[in-house]
Amino acid sequence: MTLEPFGARLRRAMDERGPLCVGIDPHRSLLVEWGLNDDVAGLERFSRTVVEAVAGRVAVLKPQSAFFERFGSRGVAALEKSVQEARAAGALVVMDAKRGDIGSTMAAYAESFLHKDAPLFSDALTVSPYLGYGSLSPAVALARENGAGLFVLALTSNPEGGEVQHAVRADGRDVGATVLAHLTAENAGEEPLGSFGAVVGATLGDLSSYDLDINGPLLAPGVGAQGATPADLPGVFGSVLRNVVPNVSRGVLRHGPDVTALRDAADRFADEIRVTLESS
Repeated sequence: MTLEPFGARLRRAMDERGPLCVGIDPHRSLLVEWGLNDDVAGLERFSRTVVEAVAGRVAVLKPQSAFFERFGSRGVAALEKSVQEARAAGALVVMDAKRGDIGSTMAAYAESFLHKDAPLFSDALTVSPYLGYGSLSPAVALARENGAGLFVLALTSNPEGGEVQHAVRADGRDVGATVLAHLTAENAGEEPLGSFGAVVGATLGDLSSYDLDINGPLLAPGVGAQGATPADLPGVFGSVLRNVVPNVSRGVLRHGPDVTALRDAADRFADEIRVTLESS
């Protein structure tokens, strides 16, 4: 049975739980900080603890696939388990894999994460459009077919991104704005929210020169350790603030391995975001 579209499920989860997205990023330094070994057992303990702490209370969990893949097949097996347990607890899962390719290869990536019968099936997948937005067509089609979504890199917070995303096309529009325009077209007429979102960094400051009203969600990394705060979000996103999914990773994860401390950290960010939304 096909799921309800991701955008509708995300809108409901954000309204019920708040819009916070917590990353599951088991990189080496965090494993060490938690007193865990940098091995599969440490990886499993880390991811299981994060899921236990917050999957029942936040709207979205975002595992970073690379930190699992580096351990080979056993790491991928741990990722599969984390995805399944997070979704069973009621969180939506955005797989942060940033896949991007062409033709049958893009289709295979899509089948890995967006087909309802795939072991790694996730509610949404991050993808890169920089082989041309049309290269994402297999992922767009499969996401629609299975009630899943995409988050497409549009205006990222890393300094290197500007050389591509701010490059100006012959029509005078830059590449980032072009990606946003494609997503607006994907989401046209969808209610209450489209399923095709953009990744837009929370650290970018005033983006009023861009049309962020894509009728879809805006995944906003950068809150917490990267320097942005919930109070910064209105200045970045303006009138589309209600569609923003702020992502916090290290700002929550550094409080592990204690489950209560992780939960309290997530709750603090969620409360700050709620206050910001209510006052904007």
